[in-house]
Amino acid sequence: MKTNVGNIDRYLRISLAVVIFMLNITKVISGTLGIVLLVLAVVFGFTAYLRFCPLYLPFGINTKGK
Repeated sequence: MKTNVGNIDRYLRISLAVVIFMLNITKVISGTLGIVLLVLAVVFGFTAYLRFCPLYLPFGINTKGK
């Protein structure tokens, strides 16, 4: 599996995941929206860790550079 997530994209994903997670813990977001955003935060964290985003493949996006 080739990596297609660059450093800036990776740090942005990690930052968004942390912010969403903290908002969920502090009960700023809750209910269905909180659950959906928490799942999204997990996906962001997972794709940042792997440095691979399967959604980029069909569109030919590669933020990693050369």
